[in-house]
Amino acid sequence: MARRLLTLLAALLLALSLGQSPASAASFANPVKAQKGADPWIAYHDGNYYLVTTSWTDVITVRKAPTLAGLATAPSVQVWKGDAASRCCNIWAPELHHLNGRWYLYYVAGQNVSDYNPTQRSHVLESAGSDPMGPYTYRGQLNSAWMLDPHVATVNGTLYLFGSTSGGGTQNIVAARMSNPYTVSGSFRTISTPTLSWERQGGTVNEGPEILQRGGRTFLTYSASGCWTPDYKLGQLALTGSDPLSASSWTKKATPVFQRDDAAGVYGPGHNGFFTSPDGSESWIVYHANDSSSDGCDNGRTARAQKFTWNADGTPDFGAPVALGSGLAGPAGEPSAVLRTYTLTNRNSGKCLEVAGGSTADGADVRQYACNGGSNQRWRLEDRGDDTHRLVNAATGKVLDTADCSSADGADLRQWSWLDNTCQRFRFMATDGGHVRIVNQATGKVADVANCSTADGADVRQWSWLNNACQQWRLTLV
Repeated sequence: MARRLLTLLAALLLALSLGQSPASAASFANPVKAQKGADPWIAYHDGNYYLVTTSWTDVITVRKAPTLAGLATAPSVQVWKGDAASRCCNIWAPELHHLNGRWYLYYVAGQNVSDYNPTQRSHVLESAGSDPMGPYTYRGQLNSAWMLDPHVATVNGTLYLFGSTSGGGTQNIVAARMSNPYTVSGSFRTISTPTLSWERQGGTVNEGPEILQRGGRTFLTYSASGCWTPDYKLGQLALTGSDPLSASSWTKKATPVFQRDDAAGVYGPGHNGFFTSPDGSESWIVYHANDSSSDGCDNGRTARAQKFTWNADGTPDFGAPVALGSGLAGPAGEPSAVLRTYTLTNRNSGKCLEVAGGSTADGADVRQYACNGGSNQRWRLEDRGDDTHRLVNAATGKVLDTADCSSADGADLRQWSWLDNTCQRFRFMATDGGHVRIVNQATGKVADVANCSTADGADVRQWSWLNNACQQWRLTLV
């Protein structure tokens, strides 16, 4: 644990120092997400990265930032909450895919908190439009039996669903045809089982299938061995036949392609995704790993990213996982600046949330005012590791607070010294049009502009959710 804290601190200090200098701002340091970083997936769209990870709860959150470095401090915005008993709990391994003009969110969920593992099934959500932040609606369950890690990809013009199921005492990679992004149209066929010794360390496991394509060739990476061991690692299949549903069409590489590096302090790297740099010139891998050989298959895993290259024979070369805190050049084509503070602009009034007069006093009023670029209108949105955040004012260093921890409609929102209580923790929940509601963790009530005023100085308070524009805010990097 001490080593983890030191490495995370080194990464944070390096990232902050890099963020102060536009000349080096494209650099970053792993982890790209230190809290709830397991099973990471990154999609790049319209100038931003979108990162999703396992939540272990009944919600899915998305982080959005124009740079990899920015993902480390971007707020986690809730885009979905389990909506039925059959899919309520322990959400794992979400992935975002853009298909036919919409976004589809694939994920795994169980039926209850205490006995979730046997009931885990794969599901899919569909966006209302072209925004990865949603809103989303539930489209359906993708399988009738236990299956983890759903992943979709088009191979030879046909859409396939890949996943991991149990059978014969092992966990195997399976695939099936799809008629559309939310409908499986054929039976699942097993395409890989853990037959090699390095796939059977601590558990006989093949899971986390991910398709990688380049130059007309198709590869499938997968995670092998027990995720609770430091020997969790990546293996690779190459499509060498014509039928992706036939095991004989896939050729397994005899050795792992990405694995622990004790010298770098990286253990159990696995469950990856792929993305390309903003300019399309570079290939990148995102994955989770531990920084101690004794860490397990839980929230201690952090999300990490690094560039990889290609061998002369057209196969990927992932190299070795880099140590936490190592300075890395960011993906080519990113913006030059890494921004880490946000303005919160009311949807109804177009005015910004601020600390009145930039006062540093406990109890200073939080209100709306015409956006002017002042530091008292800038906020750091700091992840507390439980899908909540503290909102730290850039001018004062104090946090947004519900007065006296009141649960009443109309209770004042103010600034106060950090007390680490739930009255000072807030969730961001996506609405539509890129807006969020700011929900207090203690009370469940939202930041609201009093009487829907558009005036400078109008008070911001908490109120029950009414689904109006006065209770919605836009988060903007500044």
